[in-house]
Amino acid sequence: MVDTAESPLLRAGAEAVARDELWEALRIFERAVETETGDLRLCALVDLAVVIDRLGNHATAVERFREALGEMSSDAPRMYPGALIGLSQALQNLGDLDGAQEALERARAALGRADAPGDLRLACLVSSTAVAAHRQHWWRVLDLAGESLEAARRFGPERVGHSLMNLAAAHFETGRWELAQDFAGQALAAFEAVNDSAGVAETRQNLASMYLRTGSLDDAEPLLAAAQEHFEAAGAAHRAGIGLKVMGFIAEHRGRPEVAQARYREALHRFEESRAVIDAADVRLRLAAMAFTAGRFEEGESELAAARATYSVRGLGLHCAQLDYWHAGLLEPLVAQVPGLLARAVDLAVPAALALDAVRYELPDGAQRDTWNRRIVNPALRLAFRYSYLAGDARLVADLIENQCAGSIVDIDRLSEAPPAPLDLFQPFEPPSESAAVHDALQLGTALAAVAAGAGLPVSPPPRVSVPPDGHIALSAWLDAAEQRYGRRVRAERVIPA
Repeated sequence: MVDTAESPLLRAGAEAVARDELWEALRIFERAVETETGDLRLCALVDLAVVIDRLGNHATAVERFREALGEMSSDAPRMYPGALIGLSQALQNLGDLDGAQEALERARAALGRADAPGDLRLACLVSSTAVAAHRQHWWRVLDLAGESLEAARRFGPERVGHSLMNLAAAHFETGRWELAQDFAGQALAAFEAVNDSAGVAETRQNLASMYLRTGSLDDAEPLLAAAQEHFEAAGAAHRAGIGLKVMGFIAEHRGRPEVAQARYREALHRFEESRAVIDAADVRLRLAAMAFTAGRFEEGESELAAARATYSVRGLGLHCAQLDYWHAGLLEPLVAQVPGLLARAVDLAVPAALALDAVRYELPDGAQRDTWNRRIVNPALRLAFRYSYLAGDARLVADLIENQCAGSIVDIDRLSEAPPAPLDLFQPFEPPSESAAVHDALQLGTALAAVAAGAGLPVSPPPRVSVPPDGHIALSAWLDAAEQRYGRRVRAERVIPA
């Protein structure tokens, strides 16, 4: 921002943040805002907003960022774009992804000058990657994370852990679990090498979540415990809530439902206090599953409705599709007992399966499309087929079969078009890295990224299928329902005969 050597208070606050003494840093920056003037006061106000955000009070952080931005010149080469990037992070935590993206676009415009700070350009890339991840635009996450890895090599080797962790998350969510864990391991080594204790704790927490979701509970628990100890000591309420959610999931899988329920409720309380609404919705899914298992069906339906409303109002269509598939699965033990429930299960399962199926056509290579198909799409389609069969809807079953036989089409336009200009447009230079471990993480991370970006032909969504003898479009109403519910294109406009 500005030279903190000019202000003992700003320097002391920065040192407290480096020690993860966030409450002490908060006190110091509040005093600095009261006593400093000019740019030093604005810098203190931005630093205060950053600390408030890390403590989990995201709404107040947004207010402080906006207060600072309202008082500073848009020509401030570091402070203005830095404040916008911080504002974007706080808005992401609140679930305001449109606002977060708008702040990043303003930061990107401010960083368009040839002499713009490279470290802030990198921060803008990392934050843009996070927005894409929140939206589950995994193909975009992969592009941006790879680009930020190169930017980190040039502008901020000490921050390479963030780029590596974003790559890990994208590959994990698209089914390349071993590769994701490799990236996460390199991210952890990079943060450890530069003594970034917050980065280490976040990476441990993320890696623990990966181990948990692949069934490696014993590997997850020590990482999670170490991360939780850090976040609780630092007062980072939002991150501590994430840890409690994962602890609840472990307790659930260990057959300890009372402990799991308590962990989930405490996590939900932390998220609601922080107004981290997307994380709160994620916890509600687990609470809904436990309610259904315990026979508390009305409670489960209520939790699912609250979570879906959160996703829907923020335009998170893929989250809604995943929730509807999850909801349809929870109904399976009940469809034979409750009149009318089977029709509802069909209505949930079929559009959700079609929307999830469409995601694989957006992924950049064949290996990712294959793993997404096997691990995500096939279970969803099996459920859709099962419900359609139980409902005795022969036409729907036949249309689902025709739909699956349509296949993929190579996208010649995407194959031949020039790649988009990278976000980073600075002249290259090679800053020295003081840490061999960071250098190793960069080298291995770059090599892994090259392997992950193996050759693959871009494909378009499959065409719609005209089915004889009447020529109706297979699943026409269901395709329309999926596109309307989830705001995503699931089939091309082209029509071919069956």
